[in-house]
Amino acid sequence: MSATAFSSVKLPAHLVEQARQAAQPMRRSVASQIEYWATLGQIVEHTGLSVQEARSAIEQYEAAAARTAALAAPTSVDALTARLLAAQTRGTLAQRVREVVLENQAKAAAPVA
Repeated sequence: MSATAFSSVKLPAHLVEQARQAAQPMRRSVASQIEYWATLGQIVEHTGLSVQEARSAIEQYEAAAARTAALAAPTSVDALTARLLAAQTRGTLAQRVREVVLENQAKAAAPVA
């Protein structure tokens, strides 16, 4: 496994505390939580999605990935981050986001019975 380069940055104390609180239920470190938020932000900006659409797409993607990769579950935050970044690089995450958006748009346009 190659070493990951790290850089230090200054962040407002309240943001670090928010990350700490959000990280605990997900068993993430504060740094991993901030990386997760940054990845979400990149996806949202890149695709033009609403936050709700991005969150839904990511949850569905993660559920599908969990079903297909149950035997190869990541053993660390670094492994999970690597999988997310690999999916983003391959375009499969963006494709799934587009699919979820189209599904949601179709549901929204469907007449209510």
